[in-house]
Amino acid sequence: MNIIFMGTAELSYASLERLAADPRFNIAAVVTQPDKPRGRELHLQQPPVKVLAQQLGLPVLQPPRARDEAFISELRAIMPELIVVAAYGHILPQAILDLPRYGCLNVHTSLLPRYRGAAPIQWAIAEGETQTGATIMKMDAGMDTGPILAQMPTPILPEDDSASLHNRLAKLGAELLLKTIPDYVSGRLQPGPQPEGATYAPKIKKEDGHINWNLAAQSIFNRMRAFKPWPGAFTFLKHDSKSLLLKIWQADVVDNKGPAGQILSAGENGIVIGCGDRALRVTELQLEGGRRMRAREFLTGHSLKVGESLK
Repeated sequence: MNIIFMGTAELSYASLERLAADPRFNIAAVVTQPDKPRGRELHLQQPPVKVLAQQLGLPVLQPPRARDEAFISELRAIMPELIVVAAYGHILPQAILDLPRYGCLNVHTSLLPRYRGAAPIQWAIAEGETQTGATIMKMDAGMDTGPILAQMPTPILPEDDSASLHNRLAKLGAELLLKTIPDYVSGRLQPGPQPEGATYAPKIKKEDGHINWNLAAQSIFNRMRAFKPWPGAFTFLKHDSKSLLLKIWQADVVDNKGPAGQILSAGENGIVIGCGDRALRVTELQLEGGRRMRAREFLTGHSLKVGESLK
């Protein structure tokens, strides 16, 4: 089967790797986003999928926009029977959706219709879900609204953060994709409409990491797990008439009670901060301009007083 693969982020790496290793499929081209400047030096960085495609000797296309007519003409010349999309990062126009005989299949890392959108892994953790999964969907013009071909659930473990769940779902999605394609193209598996009950997972913004101490401690803890490593969980500490960003790396929920955002205790076992319900005991943190430290080490160089408030 002649396939075009479209993906950019690390999430799509496993799906491309599995497809390329399967002799039933011929990857005629890999489409990914253009190289982008990263870091302080703004060096151009290749998308993870491009790196893998080059290692596998696959042709790579990097259009600036999926709607470019020249790019669509290039795809049309390849005559793909199927297009597989996983974390590509652009909405496909109808001209591409209609191009292959079997349409376009998408690997989505949630149990649709829950968590449609750009960041389903992070928001599932942030919202305190105990289960998520992978969905193979036949794409339509909407945002993750197409009919479903297959789903596979996985638990969200108490110790999971966005990185660990990302890695598990990437492998799960790739496995499900390889199982689904043969049944779909043979006609043994037909897509069915998504049920009601859609929720949404918008793109993560830096301000999503700003801790709202009025939330319950468990909710704050879930958001810490969800937004690790970026944007992380952070608050602001008043220091010499100015506010410094304080990043919280590790914490756990404790049964202490006190005003939201107020330091209730600070000692060898951690820094306990009041929340809307219960409290967080911070055990690892980082002050703006400093390095990541255990709480005990942090307190030897920084005076935090009981009753002081974080914003």
